[in-house]
Amino acid sequence: MSYRGAMTTRAARSRERRAEIVRAALDVIAERGYRGASLAAVAERVGLTQQGLLHHFPTKEALLVAVLEERDHWDALPARQLRLDLLASLVEYNAMRPGVIQTFSALLGESVTEGHPARAYFTERYGRVRASMAELLRAEYGDRLPGGLTPERAAPLVVAVLDGLQYQWLLDPGSVDMAGAFRDFLTVLGEPGSAGTP
Repeated sequence: MSYRGAMTTRAARSRERRAEIVRAALDVIAERGYRGASLAAVAERVGLTQQGLLHHFPTKEALLVAVLEERDHWDALPARQLRLDLLASLVEYNAMRPGVIQTFSALLGESVTEGHPARAYFTERYGRVRASMAELLRAEYGDRLPGGLTPERAAPLVVAVLDGLQYQWLLDPGSVDMAGAFRDFLTVLGEPGSAGTP
């Protein structure tokens, strides 16, 4: 095998190992929550020492950001498939993954501090999410929602409702029906195609 072929094989193995570690981290987080998920537990799950895991992810924060990116990859839908009813289904799906949602929410809260390793990730992510939400709202409602807002003005509000519901649900899941509350919010937005006067 050539040097280049060996390097390609090594890089492919490293990518596979990183993906395996991220999947294990998702499992550990789902079982133990954010605070209970240790690098040692993840390393043990994939048959590595903690030092071996640190070769792929130098900090717990780096691993958690990789987990969040994987979560976004699963949640992402191509723009042509975006619909509000699918977004409501995503909220229902998230309710089945409390450990991952808890991790996302904990890191989001911590990331508002200067120098936090997840700050750049969340800043970039929210820019993308707002743009996608505006695109979704434009596809559903046109240039104006029933209350008169443009999709760009309404997008941050929809994102705020989604994240706010997650926090309330995490704190008191028995009292907050996250999916039901989001469907109620969609009725507040109004029926697509019934835009009001700006």
